[in-house]
Amino acid sequence: MASTAPPLDLAPAPQPRPRRVLRHHWLVRLTHWLNAAAIIILLMTGLNIFGAHPRLYWGDAGSVDQRERLWLETGASPPWRNPTGWLEVAGHRIDTTGLIGVSQSPAGTTSLVAFPHWATLPAMRDLATARTWHFFAAWVLILNGLVWLGFGVLSGRLGREILPNRAQLRPAHLWHDIVEHAKLRFPKGEAALSYEVLQRLAYAGVALVLIPIVILTGLAMSPGMDAAWPFLDALWGGRQSARSVHFLAMAGIAGFLILHLVLVLLSGPIRQVGAMITGRMTIGGDA
Repeated sequence: MASTAPPLDLAPAPQPRPRRVLRHHWLVRLTHWLNAAAIIILLMTGLNIFGAHPRLYWGDAGSVDQRERLWLETGASPPWRNPTGWLEVAGHRIDTTGLIGVSQSPAGTTSLVAFPHWATLPAMRDLATARTWHFFAAWVLILNGLVWLGFGVLSGRLGREILPNRAQLRPAHLWHDIVEHAKLRFPKGEAALSYEVLQRLAYAGVALVLIPIVILTGLAMSPGMDAAWPFLDALWGGRQSARSVHFLAMAGIAGFLILHLVLVLLSGPIRQVGAMITGRMTIGGDA
């Protein structure tokens, strides 16, 4: 007897129509861009300030005579007609000519500074101006950060979008997200409307750990704050330790910033940057 089963429908399932949805609240966008500007100014002025004494120590005091407490140093070595720049970490010296220690000035001459002119604000060695800009940007970061944090707590966004939940922290879920990022496969559709676990860990680590560390160590290095709150120095084991931790936290923030920009470029810069400017994102279809 011949089969009377209906023929299989092999037509592809229709794709959902693209739609524009609100992704970022206006306050989130405003604080994001203010934080980005403040952090870039802090990084660049901080490198200029570091150049005034390009050495880091552990403990309460440090000078060129206290080598036992020194753990990081930059400098240059002769011959001075063709000097060599170097970075020394825990006694291990690395040749960094052209980038650290020795670089090219805007006029094309050899410059013996810790970091090149394009990485610092101001571009020339100017400790007074760099400190003024640094302190101004620091207060922008603090006040703006408090607004971001307050909105995140009151609106529930901090727990809903920034802090990872228990399910996301399971080893299998973590490993899956690592593999997806390694393969450059980024969330699409409805999944793009929330952060995955690696993003959450990165954002929470910077906003809730590294930035507070930078602020507290910065306060510990200020003589006025040290007089008012002497426990700040003790919290880090001394002013020079606070400066070292400040530098390491800054390096962590700089690393996050670079990785963040790379991932934005790889995942669709127009779509990602557009969402952080207009607040809206297109999902559905191929988006």
